[in-house]
Amino acid sequence: MKKEGYYSSGEFARMAHVTLRTVRYYDKQNILKPSLVTEAGARFYTDEDFAKLQQILLLKYLGFSLDDIREMTIAGADCHFMLSSLNMQLKLVKDRIEQMQLVEQAIQNTVKAIQTEKTIDWSNMLDLIHLTGMEKSLKNQYQDASNISARINLHSLYSRNKKGWFPWIYEKMDVRPGMKIIEIGCGDGELWKVNLKKVPESVSIILSDISEGIVRDARREIGTGDRRFQFQVFDCHKIPFENDTFDMVVANHVLFYCDHIEQVSQEVKRVLKPGGQFLCSTYGSSHMREVSQLVQKFDDRIVLSAERLYERFGRENGSQILEACFEEVRWESYEDELTVTEPEPLIAYVLSCHGNQGQYLSNRYSEFRNFVKKKTEGGFHITKDAGFFISSKRI
Repeated sequence: MKKEGYYSSGEFARMAHVTLRTVRYYDKQNILKPSLVTEAGARFYTDEDFAKLQQILLLKYLGFSLDDIREMTIAGADCHFMLSSLNMQLKLVKDRIEQMQLVEQAIQNTVKAIQTEKTIDWSNMLDLIHLTGMEKSLKNQYQDASNISARINLHSLYSRNKKGWFPWIYEKMDVRPGMKIIEIGCGDGELWKVNLKKVPESVSIILSDISEGIVRDARREIGTGDRRFQFQVFDCHKIPFENDTFDMVVANHVLFYCDHIEQVSQEVKRVLKPGGQFLCSTYGSSHMREVSQLVQKFDDRIVLSAERLYERFGRENGSQILEACFEEVRWESYEDELTVTEPEPLIAYVLSCHGNQGQYLSNRYSEFRNFVKKKTEGGFHITKDAGFFISSKRI
């Protein structure tokens, strides 16, 4: 007998305007499994499955492979996940629109050059090859943007310190008129977005990241008409500026991702003016430890990060690393903690981590949500152990 709130495979396909063959194929490929399979083998779907199907169809429309889609989607039709998913999809669509506009312009330029010069402009052709290959990076851009959003959201919702991380960092930076500042690994520009009204008019700020998509997100958030800001894509292991250029370099939770931290530190030192400052944030060994303990209790196979990033560059060892290049290295702690009272933002944070959690949670979302809901009902405490090192280049 059919259960209330469930749709047979045929009903599900008809309501979604896809073929039954498509529904069965996604089931076989472990992309969209039915919510209920009876002993007789009948398959049934729910409204939550429609939400996941919407994600799948949009990502397929944008050109992603089934393997990519399998990694980029997860069950969850509550309002929090729906809103987060739709916002990330909107960013992805905007990225694709901008990409296609660039392709259109490049084709027009190439056609015009051939018509005018009667020869092929191979530099334009190389631009076309680059632009039409950009879609390979969109998957990572989508996931990066989604991960950043999930992490910021958890902290903004439940931090006990009401000043907020980004206003606190900006206050400590002491930005003054005439300064030249560069942020490496700028993310979506949140540091500057939340402090925009405080930034003096006569400053020059460059926001940079290795990801074109991330820089594009930052440009959208700040706006292209603000003359105080420029946006550049480069690898911070080789910063493309002259010696003694900047008054301050900012690296917000970035150094522990770098392959060669010492090389990045030397590059930062090179581009800083004498007396210039390097502000780099990180965290200590106890930061967010309760989150790892939580998922381990649910499934001890889950590891939220294959690498303990604080061991590469953290509160405990950062000073020693920086003292090889800089003077007067000191640490400032951000006094804070989280008390989480709802499951969804915490689950989104868990899913944003660089571990194997997707492998064990993708088909157990409802069970995991119930588990986390019970843990957060009375308020789930999470330790924060974050701050920054500030150091100077010798005058």
